[in-house]
Amino acid sequence: MNETIYDMLSSWGINSGADNWAYWLITLSAVALIIVVINLLCRRLVIPLIKRLTRSTRSIWDDILFNDTLLRDTTHLVPPILVAVLLPMTFIEGHNMLEFLLKVNTIYLVVVIAKLLCTVLSSLYELSYQQDRLKNHPLKGVYQMLKIVVVCVALIIIVSVLIDKNPGYILTALGASAAVLMLVFKDMILGLVAGVQLSANDMLRPGDWISMPKYGADGDVVEVTLTTVKVQNWDKTITTIPPYALVSDSFQNWRGMKESGGRRVKRSVYIDMRSISFCTEEQMTDFEQKGWLEGVEREDKFVVNLHIFRNYLENYLRSHHRVNQKLTIMVRQLQPTAQGLPLELYFFSDGTDWIPYEHLQSEIFEHVFAVLPTFGLRVFQSPMGIDFAGIEGLNLS
Repeated sequence: MNETIYDMLSSWGINSGADNWAYWLITLSAVALIIVVINLLCRRLVIPLIKRLTRSTRSIWDDILFNDTLLRDTTHLVPPILVAVLLPMTFIEGHNMLEFLLKVNTIYLVVVIAKLLCTVLSSLYELSYQQDRLKNHPLKGVYQMLKIVVVCVALIIIVSVLIDKNPGYILTALGASAAVLMLVFKDMILGLVAGVQLSANDMLRPGDWISMPKYGADGDVVEVTLTTVKVQNWDKTITTIPPYALVSDSFQNWRGMKESGGRRVKRSVYIDMRSISFCTEEQMTDFEQKGWLEGVEREDKFVVNLHIFRNYLENYLRSHHRVNQKLTIMVRQLQPTAQGLPLELYFFSDGTDWIPYEHLQSEIFEHVFAVLPTFGLRVFQSPMGIDFAGIEGLNLS
């Protein structure tokens, strides 16, 4: 074939000498024309045909895998492959120009293949994100690490082509400087190991609400990458945390609360201990008429008003339609303090959304404060100036 090309050009009066720029120009133009035509055929015929086939199927994986970027990067393989095939046909073997062009073409081919592999990894990540079993695992860091490996291998091959050395020679040189490489890629290596641990132990998923006061993080996980975990706080700021910090340090994950269907309320009302007393007959009659003595044991004629109040609050919580009845409901006393006797309400809301949760808390404790005086009890609070206004001889002006 080479001889045919040479004879044809010689009949036109064009010699194939090494210094004949007309020969190089014509042959390279012919190669470029062939590449352009075949590339256009791939873009205008092959790619639309593949798209039509993927759309005709019911499955989603082929639409994700054979996306526009992947198909476009695949067509970029055509020019260097054609150049590698056609150039030896137009140049004499061992020609300096041929060696130079083939070397440049090889480097370009390696770059195109590396980019295509990275695109394939991105498509695989998108495909795994669509799977219910995999979407909740932090796999983005793993795919990022694979992309880094692809890029590093491509760089090694490119350097070996430039210096005309075997890639094994470069790998040997890199092995000698492994300590330096580990120092440079320390965060990536730690991030990869941490990502595997987080995924294997199911410690963290995108969308989880986590709290990590050490890093000022309190919000939803929006992204888990090889080197950072991004948390969107409730004030809409973004906090970035190294993945290995989530493994080495302690953090709180609220996923269990969301999955339980209820959010805990654990708040106390401080009772003035001087208002705790036995109920009078009039109070007992009034409580009985209101139905507040249900569940109260009356073996002893001496019944404490706080006991009836606790029983009333538990019945109130158990009958509230927005309190989760499947989880713990309890009203208990804590250790008395100088500020009074803490009476703690422990229950769960019937839902995990923040605003309804806060509204439920406010509604219940507003009811507690309003009904508490009916039992002859008082809430403890520090005295103010108005509390001393009735004391004779005290001048507040």
